[in-house]
Amino acid sequence: MKKAALLVCLILVISCKKESQESFGQANPVEMSETPEQLGKSIFEGKGNCVACHKINENLVGPSIQDIAKIYKSQNGDIVSFLKDDAKPLVDPSQYEVMKTSFALTKAMSDEELKGLEAYIYSAFK
Repeated sequence: MKKAALLVCLILVISCKKESQESFGQANPVEMSETPEQLGKSIFEGKGNCVACHKINENLVGPSIQDIAKIYKSQNGDIVSFLKDDAKPLVDPSQYEVMKTSFALTKAMSDEELKGLEAYIYSAFK
């Protein structure tokens, strides 16, 4: 009898826990998704550590993202290809050797992450 009561209690605990985890306080997954620009900004400021060399509107170690966006837009360049190290630099080829150290990070990123970075960079040009 004690085993049966213990089994019933265990089933109730598991079923209550699952129900509360599934529905309480969770938003619709569509509402939780971020835009490519938001993803790019979070990578730019976090995982990618791009802010160590690039600022929005001023040159630091590397060119500003406004300059990058302006030049890539005007020359119909492909930022994603550059970040994969599949295209030549358009902005400041003299800084290419410095940027090459970051390709280990950018080559490991997914296409979605790279497109997010590109979208964030282009958003600075608007």
